[in-house]
Amino acid sequence: MANFARTDRVAQQIQRELAELVRLEISDPRVKLVTITGVEVANDYSHAKIFFTRLDGKHEEAQQGLERAGGFLRSQLARSLKLRIMPQLHFVFDASVERGSNLSQLIDRAVAADQQMIDKEASE
Repeated sequence: MANFARTDRVAQQIQRELAELVRLEISDPRVKLVTITGVEVANDYSHAKIFFTRLDGKHEEAQQGLERAGGFLRSQLARSLKLRIMPQLHFVFDASVERGSNLSQLIDRAVAADQQMIDKEASE
């Protein structure tokens, strides 16, 4: 059985709660296509980095929408999580999904180019 630190468990719970809040409670159109990809909580629970992604590339406006809704999200988290200190929420764009998609496209192109060379050599 895995032994997780309490901050890891709190981070996972914050991620689950925020994902639901963003999906169900936030009406700001800038935030509608946001996916919460991870949460890091400081050891003293004073701050939490909320990593998010938005696949349509409009992450600047999504971050503005999230920061605008930050107070509401924090108050809703305080209702559902029983913590003595509710962390300040800091929203950070997670570019790893975008980079992964770009790498996948590059690999697909390289494989297609190799296949074309093999087909060309076979026909000669």
